[in-house]
Amino acid sequence: MKRNWIEKAIRMAIKIAVIGTIALTLFGFVVMTLWNWLMPSLFKLPVIDFWQALGLVILCKILFGSLHSHQNKQPQWRRRMRGRWEEMTPEEREKFREGVQSRTSPTTNEL
Repeated sequence: MKRNWIEKAIRMAIKIAVIGTIALTLFGFVVMTLWNWLMPSLFKLPVIDFWQALGLVILCKILFGSLHSHQNKQPQWRRRMRGRWEEMTPEEREKFREGVQSRTSPTTNEL
């Protein structure tokens, strides 16, 4: 039983490594091609090779943080607020709505 689980984990790790390597290589070639097509003619920048393009991809990952989408990922405060909202009774929800509206709508004194 334990051996079967370990073999599955190793196979999965190998698949992830192979797919990641292919994706990174493909992404590097796309960046290199786009750079060499646009940047030298638009901004008089030098042509780059694959390794420089891959370095540029890694630098962008470090500076900007992500190469994957964040679909279905809500900020932590939103998840907490949704949990609190679901625990409220209808009366508490209405009281909360009134409190928010009183803080956000302009009063006659402010006009």
